[in-house]
Amino acid sequence: MTLENLTINEPDWFVQKRLTALNSIEKLPLPTIQRFDFHNWQLTPPSETIIKIKVASQDNYILMDLFEALNEYPDLVQKYLYTVIKADENKLSAYNTAYVNHGVFLYVPKDTVVEKPIELEFQQDSSQPFVSHVLVVAGENSKFSLIQKTTTKGDQVSVANCVVEIKALDNSEVKYAAVDELGQNVTSYLSRRADVGRDAYVDWSIGLMNEGNTVADFDTDLKGTGAHSEIKVVDITAGKQLEGVNTRVTNYGKKTIGNINQRGVITDHSRLIFNGIGHIIKGASGANAEQQNRVLMMSSHAHGDANPILLIDENDVLAGHAASVGQVDQNQLYYLMSRGLDKKTAQRMVIRGFLGDVLVSIPSKAIREQLVQTIERKLANGQAVSENS
Repeated sequence: MTLENLTINEPDWFVQKRLTALNSIEKLPLPTIQRFDFHNWQLTPPSETIIKIKVASQDNYILMDLFEALNEYPDLVQKYLYTVIKADENKLSAYNTAYVNHGVFLYVPKDTVVEKPIELEFQQDSSQPFVSHVLVVAGENSKFSLIQKTTTKGDQVSVANCVVEIKALDNSEVKYAAVDELGQNVTSYLSRRADVGRDAYVDWSIGLMNEGNTVADFDTDLKGTGAHSEIKVVDITAGKQLEGVNTRVTNYGKKTIGNINQRGVITDHSRLIFNGIGHIIKGASGANAEQQNRVLMMSSHAHGDANPILLIDENDVLAGHAASVGQVDQNQLYYLMSRGLDKKTAQRMVIRGFLGDVLVSIPSKAIREQLVQTIERKLANGQAVSENS
């Protein structure tokens, strides 16, 4: 298998990265998602198609196609690319490196504040694998919000492998929000990770609304003293969908704070595994790691797990977790139905209440509204499927 179609006009160092990754794919292990087996999924098909996005440099920051940035800003891209997620970290990261056909580079310089949210919209053509890499660099003292929406066009069987690297330098603030709506026949691997410097802050708000099978790694490395991250994940599964989600925060620096808040709703015959992983490294004194992982089951045929995992290697820390998996409170349903609501509407109101704690904490109003609309649509579709099954 050659990469000739992919490497046209790319610098030698990047081509070498592709070739090294290509040769290592079969030797590397898959990422580990606790209590979730996806080893038989087809996640690494060959890909030879370049997909480009039309974005351009702005007056006070750089936003452009990754492949164009390789030539226009080679030193800047090479300095940061694959420093947060290693090119050969596992089989799926190596696949992304070898076959990446879609990418964006965002660089916000030192002391730059971007008032309006920066928006990215990606649409996968299901006739081909979608291998995407987004590199975000927040310069010292910079501040901005980034919104990413990913959808699918067409209904062919396909694969998506999407990687996001965020390098948040000292005292920067990044608010990243994503709505993932990949299609029913798309098997997806999503990897998003931030490297957070001294007194920097990264806020993640992720709406996992994919229709197909999904495995996801959402990670934050709190490297600098006083680094802080909030991670909020909302997930709804339906049909026979399978999803495994690892959300991890690793406290490396002193006085770092990492909070995880995950809410999942499972319907029909679907399965959802939430793993919340908090790891405080020895030497990270004064660190704080808190997490909540909660799953609401809307069907007796659905299966859900909420697994809190705390790894504490330091004494002077605060850490805690909460986890629950349960069905809709029948008393709540009865109360709402006694007020004249039909069962479907009452169920959706209970779910909105269950997800509300996460939704209200999402800083972007546009993302909140978009997520609510998507949630309503997916729940309505799930109720229709349940009626006909």
